[in-house]
Amino acid sequence: MNYVAPWWLPGGNLQTIWPALHAARGARPAYRRERWITPDQDFVDVDWLDSTVRPEPGEGPSQPLLVLFHGLEGSSRSHYAEAFADFARERGMAFAVPHFRGCGGELNRAPRAYHSGDHEEIGWMLQQLRAAHSGPLVAVGVSLGGNALLRWAAETGDSARQAVRAVAAVCSPIDLAAGGWAIGRGFNRLVYTTMFMRTMKPKALAKLDQHPGLFDRARMLAARDLRDFDNLFTAPLHGFRDADDYYARASAKPHLARIRIPALVLNARNDPFVPAWSLPSQQEAGPNVTLWQPAQGGHVGFPDGHLPGHVRRMPDEVGSWLRRAAQLG
Repeated sequence: MNYVAPWWLPGGNLQTIWPALHAARGARPAYRRERWITPDQDFVDVDWLDSTVRPEPGEGPSQPLLVLFHGLEGSSRSHYAEAFADFARERGMAFAVPHFRGCGGELNRAPRAYHSGDHEEIGWMLQQLRAAHSGPLVAVGVSLGGNALLRWAAETGDSARQAVRAVAAVCSPIDLAAGGWAIGRGFNRLVYTTMFMRTMKPKALAKLDQHPGLFDRARMLAARDLRDFDNLFTAPLHGFRDADDYYARASAKPHLARIRIPALVLNARNDPFVPAWSLPSQQEAGPNVTLWQPAQGGHVGFPDGHLPGHVRRMPDEVGSWLRRAAQLG
């Protein structure tokens, strides 16, 4: 991806914040929602683009399906999700956004939430999507969702192609320890950490009301950054010893060479959340992984140069790569 940011958006922070708040993203998609009951009797909500067509049995394959796994505290209304939905609509593709637990607007039931290495949940979601849709399927994960998608592709190896033809990860912190270090410092801590904690802590406290004794309320109220949150909530609720164990075991970077289907990993080298020094080399990534590491773009930004900016550049390039890799024409 040969991307150069507009002159009026210098630096990774502006290239991150402006697109999320102000840039155009295409026609606002109309979704229809399905609720799926999980094997542990919890639920996830899936938003389907209204133009998605599902033929009746015997009518032949349906249109290609693009699945998007959102980022931390994201949803089908995130700026990148709406931009990918617009891309899918223009290309005649079906489009679906499965929400991680608690991200669809309603608190989930189980004593758990979601995390960056949740590859088992990704696998279950893809199984449901494969069963619901007869056409070819490709998947993109953004930030946290991309790391989890890559972990799934690595864990499943050759059998991944039974579910999807190709995957892509956009601005994903595939070295979680490096990402945690970056977001916990200076401006990042002041702005991004505060933004995430504003929604994550109330959700966690509501989860404690559902399941008394799940963690220490006073420690949660005192938590000041994502590492504190992960130590107290994310790690222990999802089977990890602590934040360090979670970051080490959930990171996709050490597993990239195990991926056996076409995979794209896009990271801007000025991403405030993902230090450039933590990005993989092609040798580390292996032969089935394509690396795009442009100098600019920020975190899920990549706005074009026309005021107020438009965020279709990245979905257009990533979506087109997925179509080529999946041989969709």
